[in-house]
Amino acid sequence: MSDITLWQILLANLAVFAGALLQGLAGYGIGTLSAPLLFLISPLFLPGPLILNAVLLTILILWRSRANLGFRQVRYAIGGDIVGTLLAVATLAVLSTRGFELAFGILILLAVVLSVIGIHPALNPRNSVIAGAASGYMGTITAVGGPPIALVYQHQSGPLVRANLSAFFLFASLASALALFVTGFLGPREWQLFAAIFPGVLAGFVASGHLVDRVPFATLRPVILGIAAIAGVTAVVKGLLP
Repeated sequence: MSDITLWQILLANLAVFAGALLQGLAGYGIGTLSAPLLFLISPLFLPGPLILNAVLLTILILWRSRANLGFRQVRYAIGGDIVGTLLAVATLAVLSTRGFELAFGILILLAVVLSVIGIHPALNPRNSVIAGAASGYMGTITAVGGPPIALVYQHQSGPLVRANLSAFFLFASLASALALFVTGFLGPREWQLFAAIFPGVLAGFVASGHLVDRVPFATLRPVILGIAAIAGVTAVVKGLLP
């Protein structure tokens, strides 16, 4: 990890702390908030190290919220995720470094658009499959898979959202990690960076347990989307520059 400084690791831990805290409160957020921040700190933290941390975080949140889990509702989204992840594998296989930055930026901006356009899809099998596929594709390439699936759960109760989204994200994160391994995007460096930023994730999860149901997600949403938009534009510019 000679190309990553201690200062960058400290900043990265702060970024994933904020994302893990948000996900513990709202059911999703470590990708939407932390991935753009990590990209600005160093693209090396993405997508592998963040996705590996997302696996552990979703296990912790799912265990805490297990009483509210309804697997029948999640299975359709998981089926869609498989399709989206396979498409992401095909995409990653042909992407250059510049291509990855450009794809990252475009998909981040798409996630922002999905979060602000105000559509209200019903929670049903068809929409769950579509959202799962979009989430799997975006999550594998950028580690930001939350917005598509969150759209179909936006009017459900907090405990149900946290439990069901955690079940979905656990499967999705594992599938994305496998896809990254197969395509060569998950090697020893990514595992080292995963371990380096896990303390921030764990601290965010613990903090969320003291604040759950007390902090309204709506108050944090504009800040999250603003950060994501800045990182998306930055990535697109980097991808387009010679």
